[in-house]
Amino acid sequence: MPMPPASAFPILFITATRIGDAVLSSGLIKRLADEIPNARFTVVAGPDAAPLFAHVPNLDRVIVFEKSKSGGHWFELWQKVRRRKWGLVVDLRGSGISRFLSTKRRAIHRKAAQPIHKVLEAASVLRIEDEPAPPHLFTNADVEAYADELTAGEGPILALAPAANWIGKTWPVERFSQVAMRLLREPWSPLQGGRLMVLGGPGDDKLGRQLRDVAGARNFIDLAGKADVLTAYACLKRARLFIGNDSGAMHLAAAAGIPTIGLFGPSDERLYAPWGEATRVVRGARSFDEIRASDPGFTQMLCHMMDLPVEKVVSAARELLKATENG
Repeated sequence: MPMPPASAFPILFITATRIGDAVLSSGLIKRLADEIPNARFTVVAGPDAAPLFAHVPNLDRVIVFEKSKSGGHWFELWQKVRRRKWGLVVDLRGSGISRFLSTKRRAIHRKAAQPIHKVLEAASVLRIEDEPAPPHLFTNADVEAYADELTAGEGPILALAPAANWIGKTWPVERFSQVAMRLLREPWSPLQGGRLMVLGGPGDDKLGRQLRDVAGARNFIDLAGKADVLTAYACLKRARLFIGNDSGAMHLAAAAGIPTIGLFGPSDERLYAPWGEATRVVRGARSFDEIRASDPGFTQMLCHMMDLPVEKVVSAARELLKATENG
C-alpha cells in the first residue's frame, strides 16, 4: 500500500540585507532542502538580497524586509508570518521574533566570541560547523538560457568586478585595466585572446565603459548595471577567472565555483574571504588591523587599496590559473 505524502514542513528563513552576507549563508537553505524533503520555504531578505532566492525549491514566498524610520519593521514582519505554525525558524539576524511565533524549533544566530568566517558562523546556527554548508544559489532553465545568450562567443572569459560599496575598499579601475591587459594579451596567459566580462550593480555602468577598450567591443561582455544578481551569478559560472574587490560580486563568483581572487584592504579576510578551494585573497603591504588603526571608524573618504600593486594581482592570477588548469 503506498504511503501518504508527508505533510509540509514550513521553514521561515530570515537572512541578510547585503548580497555578500546573504550569499555566504545561502548554503543553509540547500542543506535544509536536501535533508528535509517536505520542507517549504519562506525567505526573508533585504531588497538587494531578496532576488537571490527567487528559485529556491519548494518556495512559498520571498518577503522583502526593509527597515522603517519608525522602527516598526520587525512588527510588520511578525504580522506577515504570525498566523502560520512553523516547523523551523532560522534567524540569521539574531532577532527575538521567533519567541513570538509558533514553531517547533528555533535556530538563532549568536555572535561568535572570536572572529570566524561568515560561512562557519552561519553553520553554527544549525550546529553543522564540522561540515559547513558552502554557499549555493538556485537558478532555473530560463536564467541559465539567458546567461548562455549573454556570454555566447569564443574564448575564455575573465570576469572583473571593480566596484565596491565604499571608496575605501575600491581598487583603482586603472589597475584593473592593467591586470586585464596583461591576462588577455600576454603569451604566457591561458586567457590570451579571451573575453572580458565586467560586473557591477546599478550606477556602475560607467565602469564598463572605462574597461571596454581593453578587450575590444567584440570580446567585451558588459553586465555592469545591466544584469540582475541571479543572471550575473549564472554568467559567472561560465567564466575562467574572477578578480574583484571584496563585494557581493566576489561572493557570487566563489559560489559559482570559478577560480576567484578577492582584493582586500579595509576588510577582514578572516570573516569575508571568498569561500572555496579555488579562491585566493590578495592584499597590499598593510594588514586589516594596520589599516583599521589608520582609520578606526572606516569613515574616511579615501582609498585604502593604493598599496596593492598590479604585479601582485597578476602573480596571484597566474598561480591560480595554473593551479586550476585541469579543473
